[in-house]
Parts: sequence; structure tokens; C-alpha cells
Amino acid sequence: MAVSKSTLSIAFIVLGGLAVLFGTVLVFVGPIIIDDQIVKNIEINPNNGLSYTMWKDIPVPFFMSVYFFDIVNPNETLDGEKPTVVQRGPYVYRENRWKDNITFHNNHTVSYKEYRQYFFEESMSVGDESDMVTIPNMLVLGASVMMENMPLRVRLLLSRTFKTFNEGPFLTKPVGELMWGYDSKLVDFLNNYLPGMLPTSGKFGLFAEFNNSNTGQFTIFTGQDDIRKVHMVDSWNGLKSVDYWSSEQCNMINGTAGQMWPPFMTKQSTMPFYSPDACRSMELVYQRPGVSRGIPVYRFVAPKTLFANGSDYPPNEGFCPCRQSGLLNVSTCRHNSPVYISHPHFFEADPVLLDTVNGLSPNEDEHGLFIDIHPETGVPMNVSIRLQLNLLIKSVFGITETGKIAEVVMPMIWFEESGYIDGPVLNTFRTNLVVLPMVMEYMQYIFIGLGLAGILGAVVLYVSDKKAVKKTSVSLSQGVSTNYLYMHIQK
Repeated sequence: MAVSKSTLSIAFIVLGGLAVLFGTVLVFVGPIIIDDQIVKNIEINPNNGLSYTMWKDIPVPFFMSVYFFDIVNPNETLDGEKPTVVQRGPYVYRENRWKDNITFHNNHTVSYKEYRQYFFEESMSVGDESDMVTIPNMLVLGASVMMENMPLRVRLLLSRTFKTFNEGPFLTKPVGELMWGYDSKLVDFLNNYLPGMLPTSGKFGLFAEFNNSNTGQFTIFTGQDDIRKVHMVDSWNGLKSVDYWSSEQCNMINGTAGQMWPPFMTKQSTMPFYSPDACRSMELVYQRPGVSRGIPVYRFVAPKTLFANGSDYPPNEGFCPCRQSGLLNVSTCRHNSPVYISHPHFFEADPVLLDTVNGLSPNEDEHGLFIDIHPETGVPMNVSIRLQLNLLIKSVFGITETGKIAEVVMPMIWFEESGYIDGPVLNTFRTNLVVLPMVMEYMQYIFIGLGLAGILGAVVLYVSDKKAVKKTSVSLSQGVSTNYLYMHIQK
């Protein structure tokens, strides 16, 4: 039995209307469902396999690339000439991170300690840990600056001590020893007679205290009661603030622990985090949108004010005493040693700093730090944190080891901690938190489109059916009139 066009048009109108209704409902309900799915996957909850595993064990490639500034004119530098350096490296280390001592609390927070280990990756490095480089001797030049205001007899005694233990102003040692520690009779002497003066009780090295260590106890919010607070730091080592700096604002512990951020970020959002290594909170700002391995991201970078001095940026006055903009004085949390943090090659620092050392060439691509983050989830997709370690060196009267060294903030090393989500973790992340929400978003428009097409088809069928009926009626009328006329003529 044939179905009439009128019946088909009615069916199309009903089905099209239902499709439009369902699509319209999805327009309003879909974002709520998507956001709820994101919230359930992002909160710190052992029942969430994907996000909890990413948070707990960080199952992504993570590397630390270290570059040394090899001093090629140490004797001339000792005589007061401008230091000349040559960048050596990178020396690349695979970094393993994991969280332990994880404890959930009733106030929707969780405490943990994050541990880290480093393994040299020769295939990714330019050079070997046996490479010899020359850098300032922190034990001599750093201690000399620390003691410059002490009585002359103390400085003379210190100089005699350096001579006794054969310690000079510069060190030429293998990269591996400079990184992870070398034997020093002076260090042994100081640890025996002045315990606590040095940050290490064993070998002395730039990263000696980092390997097989933890970053302290963080207590962060799980987001189970308020997703806007997920990953935000409640306390660090039991502290709500630190006491390294001279202002309440600078001592605040703000933001996250620097690994994930709350979801639903916008271009107006910032990325605050607390760094135990820098002893302070930092904040990155939005730069531009982008795509990382097929996933839409926002790139956040360090603002120019991050390491600005108090004169150029008054809120940073609490980090002083300051030198030129571009330097962060971390002596208060580094046993008062004259150590400064900056961007590599003094990128975005006061140009005066570049005039004090030969061999530096800053540029954003190589020396600017950034984080590419998926804004809907707050999960970093690509990370590159680049910082430089500097030592203030100068001639100190009474300590002959300092010679005629000109006062200069001397670059020693710079390092890049980088990581990106890839492999199975990337695929799972893309499927659960990007593809499925995207499919749901497209479905609403597909249903509306199909519904409107169905209604339009019903209208076309209805109009064509009406025309067909009208044409049939006219034909019948003409047939009746012809028959009537023919019968009339026959009569």
C-alpha cells in the first residue's frame, strides 16, 4: 500500500521537529554535560584513573637540559678584565617524578611529597659528563662576598683557610662532578667545625641536593567541593606563607604546585604557582592560542615584571635588596650566598647586564619560558621552564683569592625543564577530554540541521502534493465539461 505524500510530510514534520527540539536542548544542556564530565575527570580522586595517574606519577617524558657557561679567560678575569664565556651543552637528564606519602583530608585537601631522580641521557646530550668546564668557585668567591663586611682579621683568616685547602677563585672540573658533587677538604672541614653552614653535608655540587630529593610537603585542594580550587596550594611544609622576603605580598604562597591548574581558563586567566626552588610564588600570563599535538592550547609566558626590581615594578620591592631588573636575589633562602636567578642569557633583563660579560646572546625562542595548557581542563600539554643561576663576584679587600675581579653578576649555568604529553596518555586524554566533548558539541548542530532539513522536506512534499491534487481536479473538470458538451451535440 503506497504512502501518500501528505502522510510523509506529516512524518517529516514530526521527526524534524523532534530533532530540532533535541538539538536545541543539547545547545543548553550539552555544555553542562561536558563541563560535568571535565569536572569529574579533573578533580583529584583515586577513582579517576586518567587524571589521578597523571597527577600521581606524571607518566610523560620529562627532561632537564643543563648548559654551562665555560669561562675561557679566568686569569684575565682575575686581573679585572671582562669575563668571556662559551656555552657548553646541553647535558640532558631524564627526570623521574612521583608522589608519595599521599594523604587525603576531610577538608577536601590532599598532602604529599614529590620525589625526583635524574638519569644522564648521553644520546640526547651534546657532550659527556666527563667534559671539563671552568666556572666560579662558589666556596671562594661566594663566601668572599658574604664576608666582605666582616672585620679585616676575619677576611684574612678566610683567605688563609682557602690557601690551606688549595681553593682558588675558579674551578675546572668534569660536568658530572660540578652537577652532583665533588670531594672537597674545605667542605669536610666546614661541616666538621661549622655544621649547618653549607647546604650539604657530603659532596658539594650545584645540584647535589636535588637528586633523590623531594620538594617539601605540599597540601593542595582536591576540587571535590569546588573545582575552581583544584590543585591550588593550601600549605607548603605546613606554612601558609614563607618568611624569606620583606613584604607580606612577596611571602604569600599563591597558586598551584606548578603541574596542573583549575579548568575553564580564559585569555584573561593567569597561571600562579609556588616554586620551592625559587622560594617564591610566580605568575604566568596569556600570550597566544595554539595547537599542541592536535589539541587546542593557550600559551602562557613570564611577564616582563617577573624579575623586575622594586624601582621598575613597586610590588617587587619585597624581593629586594635588588640590583638591575631581570635578577631575583635568592640569597635569603640560599644560606645568604650571593646567588641570583634570571632568565637564560639575561633575556628581558636590563641591557647593562649584557655589557658585563662577553658571550651572551638572548632570544625568546631559546631562552623564554612557556607553558602550553589545554584551557578547558587546566592540563599542561607542553612545558619549558628555563632559568639561569648566577653568582655575584667581586674583589674583596683582605681576600687575595678575589684578585682584581670586577663586580659582576656572573652566569654559571642555565637549565631547561621540559615535558610534553605523548603516546597512550595523549590518546586517552584526547579521547576522553577533547574528542568526546567535541562530538557532543557537534551533535547538537547536526540534530538541528537534520531537523530543519526534515521540516523543509515536509513543506516541499506538502506543496508538491497540493499542486498534484489541484492539477487532477482541473483535469477532471475539463473531462466532465467535454463529455457534457459531446452529449449535448448528439441530442
